[in-house]
Amino acid sequence: MTDNANGIHPFRIDIPDTDLDDLKDRLARTRWIDDLPGTGWERGVPASYLRELAGYWGEKFDWRAREAALNAYPQFTTAIDGQRVHFLHIRSNASEATPLLLIHGWPSSVADFLDLIGPLTAGDADAPAFHLVIPSLPGHGFSGPLTEPGWDDGRVAAAFAELMDRLGYDRYGVHGGDHGAFIAPRLGRLAPDRVIGVHVNALVTFPTGDPADMAALTEAERQRLAAMKRFKDDGSAYMDLQGSRPNTIAQSLADSPAGQLGWIIEKYREWTDQSHEQPESAIDQDRILTTVSIYWFTETARSVANYYYERFHDATMFAPKPKGTVPTGVAVFKDGDYAIRRFAERAHTVTHWSEFYSGGHFPALEVPELLLGDIRAFFGALR
Repeated sequence: MTDNANGIHPFRIDIPDTDLDDLKDRLARTRWIDDLPGTGWERGVPASYLRELAGYWGEKFDWRAREAALNAYPQFTTAIDGQRVHFLHIRSNASEATPLLLIHGWPSSVADFLDLIGPLTAGDADAPAFHLVIPSLPGHGFSGPLTEPGWDDGRVAAAFAELMDRLGYDRYGVHGGDHGAFIAPRLGRLAPDRVIGVHVNALVTFPTGDPADMAALTEAERQRLAAMKRFKDDGSAYMDLQGSRPNTIAQSLADSPAGQLGWIIEKYREWTDQSHEQPESAIDQDRILTTVSIYWFTETARSVANYYYERFHDATMFAPKPKGTVPTGVAVFKDGDYAIRRFAERAHTVTHWSEFYSGGHFPALEVPELLLGDIRAFFGALR
């Protein structure tokens, strides 16, 4: 697909050999810290674990195979509001297929959705089929780096609405997780006449302050609320730093692949299904390193960090808003999800709610069959 009138151009990932050699060389020259005796993950990524993983990344990980897997799907770039936007666009053969925008978060990438592409585009007699549009967030991966400040959730939502318009989709669904769970509802509010439904995982909900709401919480909801507090108290330093001093941390991450690896792998360890001892037990190690590699090769550490800064400094972010009117489906996975329905219903028109007892913050990688089934069930009911 080439549409020069709309400025849409074919794209193919082709990381130069010199970049692969540079990564290997930098990893080999890493100055490693020591582990403090008797400590583990509670203080961050253990140096012994990180050193072993970095060794695999530099010596055994096959980037070219992962690159080929991504290049198996049609990819494009276009400029929207002065920023390059990269996206996968896979059309279904089904005549009644529904356009669906899939929005990733951080530390995630378009590679998260690879296992969903075949089943979602194919559909069957009992499940809807979809035309898929899978963009890299502005400033993330192959959409980056950012060329100017101001790319907050509202601006990203507007850019994705423009992208769907350029592709000729007048009516479409949206799914998002993490950052995508902020952007997808924003897009629904921006274009309620075009978005048929919003499906999210990792939705953030906040207590209403109503004593009756608090008294009515179930035990599972109380546990979720307690987990959210633990995250705020003991797991959100990365967010506070990126949201307040993005350039400071970005310089370290941009110069050290071992640092970038540690910054990201910590989140896979803390946010995946906690029944797994290590992150690679929940998600294939090569899938994790694919996303780490994308962020490293595209030099987007600064853009990623600045995204948090923009959100934290967006005066409209947490200001009162009218309730979203677009039908909304919410999937809540066992670990890394804190959404509570009675709070969500204050902000969204929730028509579908699922709770799963496995999986974590990265369901497309951890439990793709559960996420696939929930997306199908939600949008199937809207046909």
